[in-house]
Amino acid sequence: MRIGFIGLGVMGGPMAGNLLKAGYALTVYDRNLDRCAPARKAGAAVTSNAREVAAASDVVITMVSDTPDVERVVFGPQGVAEGLAPGSVLVDMSTISPKRTVEFAARLAAAGSDWVDAPVSGGEPLAIAGKLAIMAGGREEAFQRVRPILECLGSAIEYTGPAGNGQKTKMVNQVAGSLSLLAMVESLRVAKAAGLDLEKTLRVVSQGAAGSWMMSNLGPRVIRGDFAPGFRIRLHQKDLRLATEWIQELGLDCPGSALAYDLFTRALEKGLGEDGNQGLWRLWEA
Repeated sequence: MRIGFIGLGVMGGPMAGNLLKAGYALTVYDRNLDRCAPARKAGAAVTSNAREVAAASDVVITMVSDTPDVERVVFGPQGVAEGLAPGSVLVDMSTISPKRTVEFAARLAAAGSDWVDAPVSGGEPLAIAGKLAIMAGGREEAFQRVRPILECLGSAIEYTGPAGNGQKTKMVNQVAGSLSLLAMVESLRVAKAAGLDLEKTLRVVSQGAAGSWMMSNLGPRVIRGDFAPGFRIRLHQKDLRLATEWIQELGLDCPGSALAYDLFTRALEKGLGEDGNQGLWRLWEA
């Protein structure tokens, strides 16, 4: 099966690398051609636009930043839709609007191709390890067709239902992850203000009922002053914006999500957008 991959950033680059390691024939494209160099070195073909990727592929994977980026790369000039053959599958692994995902899937279906929305969770470390959590929506037949590909990228893969459900599940993930991240940051701020040894505090708290992935994985990085991105604040803020909009469509009052969105927006305004999301800690620096 021929695979195309569009978007070779922090997440997409290692994901494309894992597909090459699995032996797939890969054609790639990124607006920043420098990002294509590792994939080219590993054996991928590099094209000059998304249409050429689609024309050379049975399955096209997109991994870009936001809803407008997906729309542009798929339906814009020289986009995927111009080169995709009927019967092909587009797998969008970006995190974008659930509502627009349903619209995009319908547009592609009208042309005879399938759309599987398959956003991921786990950040750069799990992208490199091929152990991402993947939540997929779309026609189940299309999902089963691309499942062997997804198994090269993730260790927890869940089919969630029709198109859009993958993105809805990702919104739930971002709500839970954001509140867990905020809990980690705030608890360490309290420990620091109290004069506690942060490493000892984190070690014991992580082993009890308050333990979490954020505590175990990002807490130590906060203590070390390591704010390098596994997932950037600007992208986390974007995800929370999407989640907030979706929650409003549901008519729910979710004060925790609203607070997290406000804090990440403030962090973005403070110029912390390129930090990893553990950089929320720096929002309270003098």
